[in-house]
Amino acid sequence: MIANTFSIAGRDARRGLLGIAIATCVPAVGAICPFVRHSVGAVVTQAWTNPYLAPAILDRLAAGDTPTQAIEHALAADPGREVRQLGVVDARGHAAAYTGERTDPWQGHRTGPDYSLQGNMLVGEDVLVKMEEAFTTSAAHDLGERLLAALEAGDGAGGDRRGKQSAALRIGGPEIYPLVDLRVDDHADPVRELRRIFEIAKTKLFPAIAAMPTRDNPAGDMDRLRKLLAPKS
Repeated sequence: MIANTFSIAGRDARRGLLGIAIATCVPAVGAICPFVRHSVGAVVTQAWTNPYLAPAILDRLAAGDTPTQAIEHALAADPGREVRQLGVVDARGHAAAYTGERTDPWQGHRTGPDYSLQGNMLVGEDVLVKMEEAFTTSAAHDLGERLLAALEAGDGAGGDRRGKQSAALRIGGPEIYPLVDLRVDDHADPVRELRRIFEIAKTKLFPAIAAMPTRDNPAGDMDRLRKLLAPKS
């Protein structure tokens, strides 16, 4: 799969959460490119996508590698590394990215504390510049809002130069289920549609997820769930 894409992998230092927002001009990008492992890292694999790289990188992070070391180790065994693009943030907020020399222009990446931005086949570098501004100036907000704001900024700056088709937002959590896993698999304006779904999820989905069973509380908050799921009179 060729995911000529713009994306952000980010960390919320206050809550220790990790997540990814991504958009592209192929369908169902959320099924292939973003990988998040709570307390370990977030990895985006794109361009000529090799999904096997992501778990390999996460395993190395879990073993103590830095993001740069984990990327280097995973790519060492990949014969197609020059057409790959990767973005990684670990649980401490350290970030690294890789853009192969044979990925499609405009291509590049930007990293900083708690984030990695990457894109290929974009209209230009300003896509990542605007994404970086949106993420770094929104530290007071929750991670989902910050990641989505960055994606919207990249989309507003032109995004993928071929057009638009899909977008996704994923945030891991301490349980087997993610805190956020929203996807727009095929839409004329996927980032805007992702925002619409996100706003609905704030009131109808995220409170229910917060009341679901956990490892420490297998019953969950049944009273809260009943109230949330009760039919409206």
